[in-house]
Amino acid sequence: MGYHRAGFDIVGVDHKPQPRFPFEFIQANALEYLAEHGREFDVIHASPPCQGYSRVSGKSRKEQKGEYPLQIPAVRTALQKLGRPYVIENVEGAPLENPFVLCGSMFGLDVRRHRLFESNTLILAPTCRHDLQAPRFRTLDSRRRGKPACVIGVHGHINYAGEFDLRCRAMGIEWMNRYELTQAIPPAYTFFIGKQLIQMLERDGAE
Repeated sequence: MGYHRAGFDIVGVDHKPQPRFPFEFIQANALEYLAEHGREFDVIHASPPCQGYSRVSGKSRKEQKGEYPLQIPAVRTALQKLGRPYVIENVEGAPLENPFVLCGSMFGLDVRRHRLFESNTLILAPTCRHDLQAPRFRTLDSRRRGKPACVIGVHGHINYAGEFDLRCRAMGIEWMNRYELTQAIPPAYTFFIGKQLIQMLERDGAE
């Protein structure tokens, strides 16, 4: 959605059905589709499965490697072969090359949700502004002893009435279900990246 708002026409590819995806969608193996059709696109954004790189599950990296595919190296190689501008997104701790970090606090959102981005084109990123996120939300963290939280947590089960609506507003997403929302990144992130990519494409076209 962020890339759409920045000015791109969007085609989504995934091996599973995505009935709530709001743009053109193709159900296919993403790497196979990339090899066959990648050069048809101006820019490619890839979000390989993050579970194998995340510590949220409480499992060690060694345990997770056997359970989840670690696809970033293969995705990077495929993208580099195409020679198109690309962006790879993943969680903190993922082996991205020279990544920049985006955070909800940079865009006035009520989430933090740090995510890493690797690109073969220059993307300038701001710094986190956690100081602007004031405590005002209900917390389920017993360690806070009743103190309000600064952000909405978008993970796990829904815990109280109205929490799902809060998560949707905090992320800037209203078309996903609960599980999809926990896997998503705010459209503000890709809008920010997309505007810079549009400027790069227009500049290169003018030259």
